Amino acid sequence: MLKSNHAPGSSAGGAPPEWLAELAEFRRRYPAIRTIDAIFIDMCGIARGKRLPIDDLTELYEQGINLPASIYLLDVTGDQLDVMGRGFSDGDPDGAGFPVAGTLAPAPWSEGGALGQVLMSLREPLADIVYDPRNVLAAAVEKFTAMGLTPVVACELEFYLIDKRRAENGAPQPPLLPGTNRRDSDNQVYSLEMLDYYQAFLDDVQQWSAEQGVPCSMASTEFGPAQFEINLDHRADALRAADDAALFRRLVKAAALARGMEASFMSKPYADKAGSGLHLHISLLDAQGRNIFSGNGAAGSAALLHAIGGVRQAMAQSMAVFSPSISAYRRYGPNIFVPQSACWGYNNRSVAIRVPSGPDEARRLEHRVAGAEANPYLVVAAVLAGLHHGLETQADPGPPIDGNAGTQARADLPQNIWAALDALTAGKILPDYFPGNYTALYVDAKRRELEKFFQSIAPQEYAWYL
Repeated sequence: MLKSNHAPGSSAGGAPPEWLAELAEFRRRYPAIRTIDAIFIDMCGIARGKRLPIDDLTELYEQGINLPASIYLLDVTGDQLDVMGRGFSDGDPDGAGFPVAGTLAPAPWSEGGALGQVLMSLREPLADIVYDPRNVLAAAVEKFTAMGLTPVVACELEFYLIDKRRAENGAPQPPLLPGTNRRDSDNQVYSLEMLDYYQAFLDDVQQWSAEQGVPCSMASTEFGPAQFEINLDHRADALRAADDAALFRRLVKAAALARGMEASFMSKPYADKAGSGLHLHISLLDAQGRNIFSGNGAAGSAALLHAIGGVRQAMAQSMAVFSPSISAYRRYGPNIFVPQSACWGYNNRSVAIRVPSGPDEARRLEHRVAGAEANPYLVVAAVLAGLHHGLETQADPGPPIDGNAGTQARADLPQNIWAALDALTAGKILPDYFPGNYTALYVDAKRRELEKFFQSIAPQEYAWYL
């Protein structure tokens, strides 16, 4: 199952690598675990990988695991589309994946507590062909390291709980309210009563997150029936913040299944209900641990304003990352607290880039554009790219928006996936931050996925045109 490459954990003089003690403690704490899922997060944000016996865990850390590098480029249905000749055309060569430190954890939803998991990352040269989205983010973070800065990132994820049974046309439907025979149909944002109905599910999420080291905190109901937002805590490590989001989605889906439901992070599962987003909160620390966005009260520092300016400039060419499917663009609409343009403002939920209120030392920007289905590594990388560009060029953010910015869409953002892919292809900022030819790989992958999508005939086509 495993194939030797090299032993990154070995040290001079024969001293045992640090992870050996971690593995010994893990096996002591969880003696029931018999198998481990080695998880790779692909371009679509889907968890893929291999399952191996617990006795192979040490070898996994020492030698890694080989698997086709092209699995990172699979489409959302799992098909190999030979993206830019990667897959069939090049003989589908292997890449070597190694565990990400600190992500070895139980999978508490497994029967008898017999399953564990560890997040994997592909070893690859960042200046050459890049497959792993985590490595795309690592390259963006390196830009800040060179400046002596550390991004502090937190993710907020919205999602729907849905019934396992679909409606007649295959569409989702809300679940039955737990403990009742009544289907959930309420749009009770911030409802404590709705939290009470779903408390068993939320308890599972909180407990399992703690066991997996995923730092989730506040939960609230949103604007749709059985729609929730759960916040993940800030980390002074952008990679781990994105890890949290990727692993949290898997955990939520498992928790929903354990309670007889399903969870969906689709950006717009209901045409007539609110969509689900992935919001980012970002600040920057200097070498002394000081927040460079603070120091000027509620207005924020000059660095904050330059960062906002850069994120605005990069937003149009980043939309294919923020909204990676046809349906994701249905999320954008008037008066539903989803941004309609690349605007910004203070304490204003209708804008794309919000500066929340709060103490000066916590000054940050909130990026509210991405849909919940987007790959968290690529979303964080794209936002950091714009932020770094803004600092480097001292970008002007323009005036902040007062009042409602969500009345109608403007021409400064692509309105569909085709226009977004064109904008990414023509963009001058993201290709400087996404290593290798990743932007070209991404565009080709999504265009091939669209071509495949339109090979099917939708029921509405028969209804309209037959």
